[in-house]
Amino acid sequence: MAPDTLSPPSAAGPAIALVDVVKDFGGARGAAAVRGVSLSIEEGEFFSLLGPSGCGKTTTLRMIAGFEEPTRGQILLHGSDMVGVPANRRDINMVFQSYALFPHLSVADNVAFGLCRKRVPREEIRERVATMLATVELADKADRRPRELSGGQQQRVALARALVNRPRALLLDEPLGALDLKLRQSMQLELKRIQREVGITFIYVTHDQAEALTMSDRIAVMNNGLVEQVAPPREVYERPATAFVAGFIGTSNLIGGRLSRVEGQTGVLDLGEGQQVTVALGGSARGAGAAVELTVRPEKVTLSAGPPGTASRIRGTVREVVYLGTSTSYAVDTAVGAEMTVFQPNDGTATVHPARGESVWLSWSTDHSYLLSAAPAPAAAAAAAAGSPTSR
Repeated sequence: MAPDTLSPPSAAGPAIALVDVVKDFGGARGAAAVRGVSLSIEEGEFFSLLGPSGCGKTTTLRMIAGFEEPTRGQILLHGSDMVGVPANRRDINMVFQSYALFPHLSVADNVAFGLCRKRVPREEIRERVATMLATVELADKADRRPRELSGGQQQRVALARALVNRPRALLLDEPLGALDLKLRQSMQLELKRIQREVGITFIYVTHDQAEALTMSDRIAVMNNGLVEQVAPPREVYERPATAFVAGFIGTSNLIGGRLSRVEGQTGVLDLGEGQQVTVALGGSARGAGAAVELTVRPEKVTLSAGPPGTASRIRGTVREVVYLGTSTSYAVDTAVGAEMTVFQPNDGTATVHPARGESVWLSWSTDHSYLLSAAPAPAAAAAAAAGSPTSR
C-alpha cells in the first residue's frame, strides 16, 4: 500500500506563521529568550531552526507546539491564532531527542497508541499502522520490542507514532542528537525521504550546521533570541547576512577595513605592497572611507608562491597544515593582521603544497567576497524574517 499524503496543500497561506513573538521568562537578567521573532513557514516545507545552545530555537518550537505561551505576539497555524489553545488541540505532533517508546509494547502497538486513545476503528488502525511502518521501512519489525531495535530504528518508530496521527505539521527537537555520527548522517537522508513521501510540514530544531544544510528547504539562523537570516541552505552558506551567520555556518574568513575607493559596484580595500581585497557592493550605498566587514569561504581561496593576478590578494605565512583526507587545511597569518583558513582540495589540481613557516599568497575573485550587514535589532529582524519565502 503506498503511503498516503497526510496533509493536502493549502491555498490559504503559510502553514505556520509567527508574528513578532516574544517569550520573556522573567529571569533576573531581564533578557527575553525570544525577542520579536517573525517567520512564515510554507505547507510541505522542511524548515529548520538553527543556532547555538540558548539562542531561543527550542523555546520557539515549544511555543508552536503549545508547551509554552508567548509573552506577546501571534502564532498562526493555517491562519488560526493558537495563542491560548492547549497543545492537545493543535493539529501538530512533536518528536523529541528521547524517543519515549513504551518498552512493554511492540513496535506496532507503540505506533498505534495515539490512534487507540482516539478510539479509531480497529481495522483502520491496522491499515494506518501498516502503511506508516512501510513508510519508515520497519514493516518487518512490527512485532519487535523497542529494546530489540537499534537507535536509528527506535527513532523511526517515534516518527511513525507521530505521523500516523496525520498531523498538519511535525515538530522535531534535535531528534538525532543521541545517535553516533555515521548513523546520524544516514538518518538525515531518511528523515528527508520520509518528509518528502508524507508531504507535511516539518519544523526541525538543531545546533548542527551540516544537519540543517543537508535536510532543509529553508533555514532560520537564530542568535540571542533573534532570527539573523532566513534563506535556503545554499544562500545561507554562500551569502551569509551577518558576521554571526558567516562564522556559525561552516568556517569563514572575516576581513574588516575601510573602502579605499569604489569602482562602479565594486569596493576596494588597498592594503599596501600589492595587496588588496575587492567586494561587490550590490545595492549597498557605501562610498570611499566607509567601514565594511566581508567574508570569504576557505574553499574559495587559492594559494600560490608568487603574486597572483586576481582581484583579491594578500600575503601570508603558513602557521599550521592539517590533512583532512579530501582536502588540506592551511592556517595562514596574513600580512594585514587577519588570520585566514584555506581548504585546498587533494585532487591533484593544487600548484603549491606549502609547509609550516613558508610564505604564500592568498587570492580569490570578487564574486567570492561577500559584504556583511550588522546584526539585526529585534524589530528589523522580525520585519526581514516575515517577508515572503525564497522560492525552492
